[in-house]
Amino acid sequence: MASPAPLNLAEARALLLSPLGPVARAGSNRNEVRVSFEFFPPKSDEAEANLWKAIRRLEPLNPAFVSVTYGAGGSTRERTHRTVQRIITETSLRPAAHLTCVDASRQEVDEVIEGYKTIGVDHIVALRGDPPGASGIGGAYQPRADGYANATELTAAISRIGGFDITVGAYPERHPESPSIDHDIDVLKAKVDAGATRAVSQFFFDIDAFLRFRDRVRAAGVTIPLIPGVMPVSNFNGLKRMCGSCGASVPDWLAGHFDGLDDDPETRKLLAASVAAETCARLQEEGFSDFHFYTLNRADLVYAICRVLGVRETKAAA
Repeated sequence: MASPAPLNLAEARALLLSPLGPVARAGSNRNEVRVSFEFFPPKSDEAEANLWKAIRRLEPLNPAFVSVTYGAGGSTRERTHRTVQRIITETSLRPAAHLTCVDASRQEVDEVIEGYKTIGVDHIVALRGDPPGASGIGGAYQPRADGYANATELTAAISRIGGFDITVGAYPERHPESPSIDHDIDVLKAKVDAGATRAVSQFFFDIDAFLRFRDRVRAAGVTIPLIPGVMPVSNFNGLKRMCGSCGASVPDWLAGHFDGLDDDPETRKLLAASVAAETCARLQEEGFSDFHFYTLNRADLVYAICRVLGVRETKAAA
């Protein structure tokens, strides 16, 4: 993927003098925006109906790919496989199936990889996965003796089997189990050496921290696309729990926005869309043209943010 052309002096001056903010400028940005969406497999008939409502709403935006998550220890293995199969059969979308190696043998994981190849999947999101059971997200991780120890080994296995585009994760504010950002970057480099073709970041709200991470990744010689992961969340209490387990910080200004709105879901939705739209618009002006949205199987906020970025429905998909 080619890097966006730098602004010339006249363009930079016009940007500085513009009376418009980044959100207002976003739709007229000269670089084409590519988006991708993450869904999770449904646990009930009602949840499945909601998922497919979201998929149908976002499909006409012609995303680069859509990913489907995979539970720790393969806990959603069959539901993930079934959702991916249905996306292939019933939509024009390109699915990327998540795959983890926690609590599974190498043989079991290889069988899943081969199974995805059989149904026509050519893109896998390779993640180590969260510890199963009571320890859960952020808990102590112990690899199986007969399994792949981490995402780097999993990426290498997918590469060995061959025929896949491989997306891996990146942590702009440090993985909860990592001693440092430098260690995280070393891990990312190892995953690239193992065959990763792009990295999608954990969601974040500190834009400057993400940009510092981007600069350090590039300085370390990592050249694969680094795609910001964006999560427009209106349930702030749930967001705080997620941030606590994955290492993402919650800025004071964000907490202030949601303070006192526990019983006002409509205002929370407006705030969530506003924060995510400004995040994307600022990153677009920093040269980013790819964005990955953690949809939580809801389309309304994500669809609105894509509109801000100038992403429109394609006639073919519509």
